[in-house]
Amino acid sequence: LFAPATSTEVESVRAEWASRNVTPEDVQVDGEEPFALGSVDATLRILSHAIDGGRHYGAVVVPDGAEAASLPVVVYAHGGDQGVDTDDLALLGFVLGDALADFVWVVPSFRAETLRTGDGVWPSGGQPSPWDRDVDDALSFLNAALGVTPAADPGRLGVLGLSRGAGVGLLMAIRDDRIDRVVEFFGPTDFFGPFVQGVVSDAIEGNLRDLPGLSVLDQRFIQPLAQGVLTPAEVRPELVRRSAVLFASDLPVVQIHHGAADDVVDVSQAEALAAALEALDRGPPDDEFFRYESGGHNPLSLSGSVTRAVEFLGVLTGPE
Repeated sequence: LFAPATSTEVESVRAEWASRNVTPEDVQVDGEEPFALGSVDATLRILSHAIDGGRHYGAVVVPDGAEAASLPVVVYAHGGDQGVDTDDLALLGFVLGDALADFVWVVPSFRAETLRTGDGVWPSGGQPSPWDRDVDDALSFLNAALGVTPAADPGRLGVLGLSRGAGVGLLMAIRDDRIDRVVEFFGPTDFFGPFVQGVVSDAIEGNLRDLPGLSVLDQRFIQPLAQGVLTPAEVRPELVRRSAVLFASDLPVVQIHHGAADDVVDVSQAEALAAALEALDRGPPDDEFFRYESGGHNPLSLSGSVTRAVEFLGVLTGPE
């Protein structure tokens, strides 16, 4: 199951990705409410679109009065399994202040979970698919947002991802070369590595760790594999399509943040990505890896990380 992925396996997944259609259909504006980006007044719009037979929701936040194509776009890819709350952006505002208003913010939910805003709860349909169809949802929603947001400049795109969303953000950029920059906080990058091997071994023995996405993967792949319903050959593509390290040559500029004391996603996942980039002769000052010796699974425990992230994304606000 965990033998190194072959070039044939990687190229097969790459070809399958290319066949997926992430063009949004039946885009609707379902709501609008005031929002604050630091001290700057903004407007939050709830958008939805059809994908894979379900309705998918997300939010777009735009500073009021922004001129056409004047602002770069940052996708906020959330962590966890409980959906996304636009209050997350408000919390960022406490740290970043008015710097948030330098961007249009695109906030997708993932299928089978909810978007929560100040005025309501918006449930997305479909079956959960952590790190795989999550990427389809996020790319399709980004396309929907660009199509109905005049202030957004489609030539300047970034992703800020946390945990599950960090893995999604990396895979988004691998699959869509319009994305210029990715900031990833403590995300999974290598589903063939020893950390995931230990997670799978524990799950087979009935010890399911409290990790984002794991319950779905356990039900859909790990237990059927243990029971002989699925073979390793059938499961291996699921590992490949979730492993950004295997497609590192397709990544744009990346900034990596991970705490050595993270007890959710092991720091070896960040180290694997940094090593994959280094093998391509990539690294500082463009690609950056920050390891925080006492940091855990929370950006606020990674001293200086949020400021570094906004400076990294701030390059998008300059001349193209």
